[in-house]
Amino acid sequence: MSGTAEGSVKTAVSRPELPRYSWRHQSPGPTRIRIIRYITNHLEADFELSRLPVGPLGFDLEWRPNYKKGGRENPVALVQLASLDTILLLHISAMSEFPSKLKEVLWDTLRVKAGVSIQRDCQKLYQDWGVSTRNCVELALLARSVDNARWKGKYTNPLGLSRLLETYVGFSLAKGKVQRSNWELRLSSVQQDYAANDAHAGYAIYTRLIALARDAPNIDPYYYSLSVVNGFVLDHLGISQWIPHNPYYDPGPPPPPKEPKESKERKKAPTWSAVSQATVSSGSSLQDGIGMRNDGQGPLLASVPVAPALNSRAGAFRRIPRNRPSSTQRPQNHSYDPAQYSVTMRIQ
Repeated sequence: MSGTAEGSVKTAVSRPELPRYSWRHQSPGPTRIRIIRYITNHLEADFELSRLPVGPLGFDLEWRPNYKKGGRENPVALVQLASLDTILLLHISAMSEFPSKLKEVLWDTLRVKAGVSIQRDCQKLYQDWGVSTRNCVELALLARSVDNARWKGKYTNPLGLSRLLETYVGFSLAKGKVQRSNWELRLSSVQQDYAANDAHAGYAIYTRLIALARDAPNIDPYYYSLSVVNGFVLDHLGISQWIPHNPYYDPGPPPPPKEPKESKERKKAPTWSAVSQATVSSGSSLQDGIGMRNDGQGPLLASVPVAPALNSRAGAFRRIPRNRPSSTQRPQNHSYDPAQYSVTMRIQ
């Protein structure tokens, strides 16, 4: 291939594929994860939660999807908590009662619960189980607060867990049909891995972002932390009303205005010149929506529809009358309209 040809070919630069994140092999700390517990008994859950050290936790929920349109969501079936070296999968839908120690952990403001779309999760948890949660960190708001140069747009625009993981940890998150599986049945090993990865990925992202927050100016937990107490969205301490807002956040330039629908439709509609060119090339022409011959047998007949006469010789045409009167004789009045009568034309 010549140099000119090579320069004219545009090669698409594909995005490098990142390795999959797995709680079995990756850990944000110097130690590997030692404990993962899948728990279906509330007493065992209380025991394991009592051993959990104080510190930030990755937080996530799962519930069985409802495929009926307009149907009510199923209640939360699984609560996932992840620390540096411990992951707890608490299958609350299989328990005889909600673990009391889990209520304490969720209420404790000294334990940060970090996740994506965490406000919605906490509201659903309260709606389904009547449990309040305090000091929850929305990772998307934290990322926009500490790394504003990277993220532009509206402050409350969501950022997915997988996207944040790729950006700050360097791994991708596997998704698939398991996300829409039945979380009320006993969990398979695939479901357990999926749930553990989601929770521990939230913990890993939080540790990266909070490290950036230590060097970033004008960072306040109020900008990205919240609580859901008795169904109300409050600040991270659960005291006053909370609205997601950061006065120092720069959303960047506004997006270009959208074109009105009328101008878009005009662009899509074919122009008259294009229609004329297409009809001429096909051997016919259009004038005001009226079809006429252009086959070399005579001149074009305009103004009124033209059809070949059935009782005339070849090349003769008869104009189609508009309102043919019952008599073909010319009336004896002055309102004569020649267009109302049949006229046969012979083209030589």
